[in-house]
Amino acid sequence: MAGNREFFNRRLHSLLGVIPVGLFLIQHLVVNHFATGGEESFNKAAGFMEHLPFRIFLEIFVIFLPLLYHAIYGLYIAFTAKNNASKYGFFRNWMFLIQRITGVVTLIFITWHVWQTRVQAAFGADVNFSMMENILSNPFMLAFYIIGVISTIFHFSNGLWSFCVSWGITISPRSQLITTYVTIAIFVALSFVGIRAIFAFV
Repeated sequence: MAGNREFFNRRLHSLLGVIPVGLFLIQHLVVNHFATGGEESFNKAAGFMEHLPFRIFLEIFVIFLPLLYHAIYGLYIAFTAKNNASKYGFFRNWMFLIQRITGVVTLIFITWHVWQTRVQAAFGADVNFSMMENILSNPFMLAFYIIGVISTIFHFSNGLWSFCVSWGITISPRSQLITTYVTIAIFVALSFVGIRAIFAFV
């Protein structure tokens, strides 16, 4: 019974990391990338997201609650999991370890980012280009955001590989190798978008 519960929790944890959390990450990166077009471009994109119908419902039930479950169960996995070198080999074992580390870093980064943006917005602050420009004018925060964004994107990209394996999408070694290359390409592409967006605010 306990084994079935753990199997279900791991499947759900994996699924939520891709849908909806992963999809939200991509959408968030795309919106932020509008900053490369200037202040007006970003504010227009951010304003559109801010005024979506049922925004509060979507934020709570499609973003925050799935993210909370993924984060809490992810911490449990990070601090209880054992390395799997005998099963997947040297490279995958390192990916397994880095996935756990980036999970913790990502949680810290997202918590702080939500505090600086969504929580401040609840107190009346405007989430706009000027807010991000002000935050990233601090060299420490700039470095923190770069590390946080890269960590988050790696965690998502590498998590896609685990998702495909755990859900039986990639079973053969060849399919898993192809998925490795695909997820590396996703990591590079999204990192380019994310870092370019950060420096657009600087």
